[in-house]
This record gives sequence, structure tokens and C-alpha cells, in this order.
Amino acid sequence: MTNQLTSKFVILAIITLIFTSCKTETNSAQSSSVDKNPYAAQVDSILALMTFEEKIGQLNLPVSGDITTGQGTSSNVGKKIKDGLVGGMFNIKSVEKIKAVQKIAVEESRLKIPLLFGMDVIHGYETTFPIPLGLSSSWDLELIEKTARMAATEASADGINWTFSPMVDISRDPRWGRVSEGNGEDPYLGSRIAEAMVKGYQQDDLSKNNTLMSCVKHFALYGASEAGRDYNTVDMSKIRMYNEYLEPYKAAVDAGVGSVMASFNEIDGVPATGNKWLLTELLRDDWGFNGFVVTDYTGIYEMMAHGMGSEEQVVSQALNAGIDMDMAGDSRVASAAFIKSLKGAYNKGLVSMVEIDTAVKRMLTAKYELGLFEDPYKYCDSERAKKEVFTTENRAFARKVGAESMVLLKNENNLLPLKKEGTIALIGPLANNAVNMAGTWSVATQQEKSNPFLSGLKTIVGNTANILYAKGSNIDYDLELEKRATMFNKDIPRDGRTDQQLLDEALSIAKKADVIIAAIGESAEFSGESSSRTEIGIPQVQKDLLNALLKTGKPVVLVLFTGRPLELVEENENVPAILNVWFPGSEAGLAISDVLFGYVNPSGKLTATFPRSVGQIPIFYNHKNTGRPLSNEEGKFEKFKSNYIDERNEPLYPFGYGLSYTKFDYSNFNISNHSITMDGTIDVSVDVTNSGNYDGKEVVQLYIRDVVGSVTRPLKELKGFQKIEIKKGETKSVTFKLSVEDLKFYNSNLDFVAEPGKFHVFVGTDSTTKMMKEFELTK
Repeated sequence: MTNQLTSKFVILAIITLIFTSCKTETNSAQSSSVDKNPYAAQVDSILALMTFEEKIGQLNLPVSGDITTGQGTSSNVGKKIKDGLVGGMFNIKSVEKIKAVQKIAVEESRLKIPLLFGMDVIHGYETTFPIPLGLSSSWDLELIEKTARMAATEASADGINWTFSPMVDISRDPRWGRVSEGNGEDPYLGSRIAEAMVKGYQQDDLSKNNTLMSCVKHFALYGASEAGRDYNTVDMSKIRMYNEYLEPYKAAVDAGVGSVMASFNEIDGVPATGNKWLLTELLRDDWGFNGFVVTDYTGIYEMMAHGMGSEEQVVSQALNAGIDMDMAGDSRVASAAFIKSLKGAYNKGLVSMVEIDTAVKRMLTAKYELGLFEDPYKYCDSERAKKEVFTTENRAFARKVGAESMVLLKNENNLLPLKKEGTIALIGPLANNAVNMAGTWSVATQQEKSNPFLSGLKTIVGNTANILYAKGSNIDYDLELEKRATMFNKDIPRDGRTDQQLLDEALSIAKKADVIIAAIGESAEFSGESSSRTEIGIPQVQKDLLNALLKTGKPVVLVLFTGRPLELVEENENVPAILNVWFPGSEAGLAISDVLFGYVNPSGKLTATFPRSVGQIPIFYNHKNTGRPLSNEEGKFEKFKSNYIDERNEPLYPFGYGLSYTKFDYSNFNISNHSITMDGTIDVSVDVTNSGNYDGKEVVQLYIRDVVGSVTRPLKELKGFQKIEIKKGETKSVTFKLSVEDLKFYNSNLDFVAEPGKFHVFVGTDSTTKMMKEFELTK
């Protein structure tokens, strides 16, 4: 069948090329990006045969749900595919279902154009890794790239060829639930992770059947929503956009990402979905992106609520701005889809055929790049799915990644690692719940197959210690809030007992234990999309449980589940050991236990600042100075200085922070030059010694400060990091090379420049390091 289809397209292309060569008028829709398209001739040959409706169909990404076997041919969606009114589908899972739907497109539709199949493969497929915020805390780019590569292998084996990942939005406000999906607050680290993820998914060769086309999102600035409320307004200056928020998106584009998703927010008063400056002038003209742009879910429809006009007006605005594909525009909540309103807009002269054809060409090109015209069933090998999805090898890697992402926040008197002896009490609502272990945006995960904490603990301990378990409390006192935080089949059932009865049971087993592990925090959907919070502490019922456990006088280890930075001042003061495990993925129970008992020495470092109080938000390390900074380093209040009267300025846990079971000492900090020219470089070196009792890994971090600039500059900016493994008693030398490119920034004219003058360079274990050297950049 594949050879027959290929032959048809070859003949079609030859006939059409002969036909088009006789034309005296060329197609003016060919943009500069399409001029470089190696598939331009084939794309033009198909475009010449398309009806208006078939063109619009290629721009349509409808809502389908997970179509059941046989439904594809009988459903309304199936008829639309047969009529050429669908360009792709998303969140259909399994080779059998996808092959059935693709068969309609390539064997029953008039032009036999294959479909794209996309899915939210965010942090793994069926083998699920830690949530992206947790994954970023590994600071291990090779590890992160491998997670994307493994996710691409699994998803492509199951029929998927397009993923809506990576999400690279910078966020400095942990009230925003989608901070869990990103890489934290820093543009440099976020850019390196964006590159790693794109490379992992695409592997520089989309024609392979084990790669996915990547879609970077959400373009742009989505993580800066006002008040941390999802979908809310974003308003910032261009200079802040360029210096603090745009870099990770550009890094993904430079890495060759195949597609871009527009964000929900507005930019300069215009929604991103209809913002021509953003989607054409910046993305295509300035950055040279030549892939396609898709809306977020019902993004075009939502422009009407923003106040952009009628259905036809917002549809035309989106297309003219640079949108190529409309996601979920024909859902039951939306009526302003391309498929419904673009023809009317065209008839009224609101859009031109040039713009329509340009978008169609981009979509057809993407399908050629994926090799779908050559073999539309290339992702539909059922034997691959049996061999490559959720394998023992993949699960072992997920266990490793989960452990590498955990951050040790406190370890008083070296309580951790625990010993496998005596009686251990495991208490908390997240201690024995598989379906919450993968965290938010784990749509392909078979949640019930995840390894819960209790199971992993018992596996690791075996018969060497006695494990006692109690739930201890519900997730929250408020049942309705708990329902909102355990959506999408991630329930933590209430068992009918009262809060007091649950607490009494917990205390009864705690009294029998030598050490208590409290497994508490957020449930999986307490963070994620549309999960913004005004208070970001541990829910009160769990705080009450924790405080009661502390009062027993037994040593308590807090194993913290969270999708965002939390306010933990009280816990930091009272709990002797705190291990932040985020949501560790499929193998959560084993990964957590590996760290608790020292099989893995924790090496994660925070990529988002933990505030002392929600009133400090937004809080981030690379802020600028004020004209009235505090003059003391103790955080003491000073009148008429930039501080609070009821709280210190600094955070509870800073960016880059994370403890280890061992101790690392820094020495011999040197720079190769104290003066460099515009074409020069400078080497920054430091020795790191493991002076503790365990082998371990350390993330050595390099920051700079531009002391004097034409515009105000941050107090510190991350410009390099290396994660190194050092055996106990060993010393390793680490060297960074700084170039003038690392010193550049966007000035008030949005020129990317490095200005002569003094620079400070810092090296250390987190962003608060004071190890500093000075050098000067000369003309």
C-alpha cells in the first residue's frame, strides 16, 4: 500500500509541475522561508490541486478525544478526515487507533494527505520522569536530553509524531500552577534545557521513525501572568522581554524546533495568537524560524473575550499574524475556528489567498519533513510498541532520573541517610497513592502502574526493618478543594473516618517507631494548568499532622511532594530533615527510597526560589538593585530602605540551593586575565574538594555582574554550570571559559551589546555565593 501511495504522489507531482510551469503568473504566497524549502516543488504540486475547503482543512487540529477502535470511520471526525477537512489530531493513543484514522486520510480522502498526530508528551510517555520543574533541578543536560529521547522513542512507537513540548516559559511567581511545567526562573539555564529537549525529541533527523517533531511553548511570556493567575494579562517592557524572558524560546528555535505554540496572554495589548509583531516580525523575520505555528487550545476563539472583535475578525487577525494551525477551534466551546469562519473572512477581504496558501505550505512541509508522504504508516508498527514502551530498561532509567532530581533542603545532625533497621513509620496522604506519583501533565502515563512510596520503601528495606503505615490525614480539610486538586483520575479516596480518627491512628503507629517519614505536600493536580494558588503553603490539615508527629519527640523526615516552590518557614524551623521530591514519575517509590537510604546521594539544586512569604512574590535571584538597598547583610529592617517591615528580603531557599550527604569545599578560585578585549576570552577556575564521608555530585555555578551599564543590570546572572562527580577525599578542578558573548545584553535600543567596563565573576554552590573576582572588558 505504501509503494502504491508513493507512486501516486510522484505521478501527481510530475503532472502538476508541468501544469504550473506553463503558468505565466507565479504564486506570490511563497515566502522567504518557503523559498529555502527542499520540498517546495512537491508542496506546490499538491497545493495547486486543493479546493479552498481542503486548504483550510490542513490548518485544522480538531478535538477528538481518544477515539475507540472503529469509531474513526463512523464518527463525525472520520467524515471530516475523509472530506479533507482535518490536518492533524491530538491525544489519540495506540498504534491501532492511529493507523485506523490515518487510513481514512491516505486511502479515502480525495488528495490522500496524511495527518499529524500530536500528544502532550511533557515529561515522558508511559515511562514518566519527574515533572519538568523537578527535572530541571537535576542540572544535568545530558540526562534531560536522554529523557526527551526516550519519550520520543516510546511515543513514536505508539503512533505519535508530534509533541507539545518543551514548555520553556520563565516564571518568577510560584502562585502560577504551570511553574511545574517549566524550568524555573533563569533564562540561561532555561535556554540550555530548551536546546537539550529539542535535540532529544528531534535528534536532528525527523525522518527517523523514533523521533518526534517538537513544539516549543508558550510563545511568549506566559509565565509572567499578573498575580500568578493562569491565562491572566502579561504586561512588560520590551527590554525586559529580551533580557529576561525571550531567550529560552530563541534557544529552541536556534536548536531547530519544528513548531511553536502561541500563548494565551496578551503582549503589548494584543493577544499572542493575533500578534503579528510576535509571530512574524520577531519569530520569523528576526529569528529565522521557518516551521509552523499552532494555537493553544481554542486560542483563536478566546481572542473575542480579549476584545479583538467578531469571529471573522479574530480568525483573520490570527492568520495574518502568522498562525498556521488552529487547535480545537471546532470544539463545542468554540465557534471561531478556521474551519468555520475563514471562508467568510476571505470573502470579505479580511484575509488573502496568499496568507492562506503560506500557512498550508508550512503544514504540508512539516508532513514531508516527518516522512509521512513517503510512508504515512511509519509510526504504526505494533511490534515496536510491544518492545519499546514502558520497558524494564526505561523504568530503571526513570528511577535514576527521579533520584537525581530531588533536592535536600535540610539535614540537621545528618539524620539522613536513614539506616535500614528498627521500626520506620511512613505516614501521610501521599505515602501510598500510585496515581499521584507522576504529577501533572502525565496524560499517557498508566497511573496505576506507577510505583507508590510505600511499595518502594518496602522493596528497599526488605526484611531488615519493620515498616508501619498510616494515611494520617486527607489532602485538605476542604473536600471541594481536595476534589479540584485530585482531578483527572488522580483521586486520593477519603475512607470515611474523621480527621481526628486519621490523626489518632497515625500517632499510635508513630509511638512505635524509631523514625517517622511524613509523606505530605501537594497532590499532583494542586499544580499545573488552571491550578493557581493564593496561598502556597502545605495544606493546613497536613501541617497539623506534621506538627503532631513532631510533638512525639521522634526524629521526623519530611518527604515533600510539590509542583511549585512552597512557603516552608515553619517546617524549616521545626523539621530536622526535608527532602523535596517534586513528583518523581513512574518509579517514584523506588527513587525516593534510594535517596532516603543513601543508595543515591542527593545532588539536585533548586531552579526556582522558595520564598519566606507569599508577600515577597515575585521573588528571584537575578533581580536588579534599587537606589536604596539595605546596607546590612543580616536582613535587619532599615527605615527608608527597600525592605519590608514584617519580613526579611531574602528567600528561604535561594536559586541554585541544594544540600548533599557529603561536604564540598571550594578553593583556588582564579581567573586567567584581569582585562580582556572584545574578541578575547577569560578562563575561570576553581578547585572543589569532597571533604565529607560520601561520594557525591556537585553543581558548580558561575555568575557574573555587569557593574556599570547604560541600563541597569542584574545583581547576578548565571552564565555557566558544571555538574561533577567527586569521590570522598577527592579534589577536582573546574574551568569555565567566558567570552564576550556571555557579557552581552539588550540595551534600550534592543541592540545586543557588550559594554566596556568592570565585571564581577562569582563561583560557588548556589546563587548566594560571595566568592568573587573582578575583570575589565576593554574596547
